Amino acid sequence: MATTSLRDASDGVHSLTSTGVGELDRVLGGGFVAGSTMLLFGEPGVGKSTLALMSLCSLARSGNSVLLIAAEESASQVAQRARRLGEVPTGLDVAATTEVGAAEQLLRERRPTLCVVDSISAMSDDALASVAGSVPQIRHAAERLCGAAKASGTALILVGHVTKDGELAGPRTLEHLVDTVVRIEGDRHGTLRFIRAMKHRFGATGEVGLLEMVQAGLRDLPDAALSLRGPQLDVPGVVFTVTNDGSRSLLVEMQALVASGSGSPRRVAHQVSSQRLSLLLAVLEARCAVDTSACDVFAATAGGLPANEPGVDVALALAVASAAMNFAVPRSLAAMGEVGLAGELRAISGLTRRVREAHRLGATAVIVPTPGELDEVPGVRVHRCRSLAEAIAVGQNGAK
Repeated sequence: MATTSLRDASDGVHSLTSTGVGELDRVLGGGFVAGSTMLLFGEPGVGKSTLALMSLCSLARSGNSVLLIAAEESASQVAQRARRLGEVPTGLDVAATTEVGAAEQLLRERRPTLCVVDSISAMSDDALASVAGSVPQIRHAAERLCGAAKASGTALILVGHVTKDGELAGPRTLEHLVDTVVRIEGDRHGTLRFIRAMKHRFGATGEVGLLEMVQAGLRDLPDAALSLRGPQLDVPGVVFTVTNDGSRSLLVEMQALVASGSGSPRRVAHQVSSQRLSLLLAVLEARCAVDTSACDVFAATAGGLPANEPGVDVALALAVASAAMNFAVPRSLAAMGEVGLAGELRAISGLTRRVREAHRLGATAVIVPTPGELDEVPGVRVHRCRSLAEAIAVGQNGAK
């Protein structure tokens, strides 16, 4: 068997076709690759089918041939959803079938630019003894459809489901069969949606796309901080911070409420790590004399933006201290940094980028750890703090 020198091998640059959804293009590094297969999964009602249908409509409006294989809905049901997104373009065809053989034949005969199978769990082959939705059926259907897509040069999207634990339903081999795995997540009762590439053979992973669910479907959300801002109230327990996610920096409003409780005190965390909250409460009591052991403590982020990285520790702890000690932190102050068990503030990555984003959105002062490189940002007063106690003092004094 002949071999090829890796040094002399070509780069294999692939041409990209835009999905028509800006935030999905961001996650995919520019768009689809002809003949590639993508697995799109998420919880029920989060917007998987809507996102796939938006991409189909956009490509059809550009004159491309696209196909939707609806395995869970009739053609009339799909048409109703499509009309909510706007005028249905010509060139968008739908086939309501659960037979993998019929879907494979359509792919090979029609050779569309993009084909969406919604969903792969509903596809089956009568030649197999197992029932639809079983592991053998899903694996068999995915293998046949992926092979047909590569042979016809069609970009294929397989819509998948999740288990009750939030993991991808079906066989683990499904993730290995496809080129790209994209997860869409968010509170189905809220409006914010995140899309992330868990695997991508044609580019980097780790990028995040932000979408907002509106009546007409999903829309790009390039600046979540501006879109999700609530009323400006100078009350205790509110502190701003900045998280880094992929190439994006997101301003997050941390909120905390400390209230007297009866019986065993409660610790409730929403969109923040409950383990980090428990750790920070212990540090506040042991290192900063802020005792909440007899109180109920509630912590959350405003607008549904998740904040689970250690870089939000200072803001979360300061929000709790602010609520417990009844002082308001100025809205023009942002806090960022990791808190150690000794109460020290530890360096975090991308500090300059975080400070610049905070300044862009109105911050004139920041609390940051003493260690860590930080370029000068004009218009921002920097408070270098060695400990959480120092950070609380800065917040209590109004960042003067």
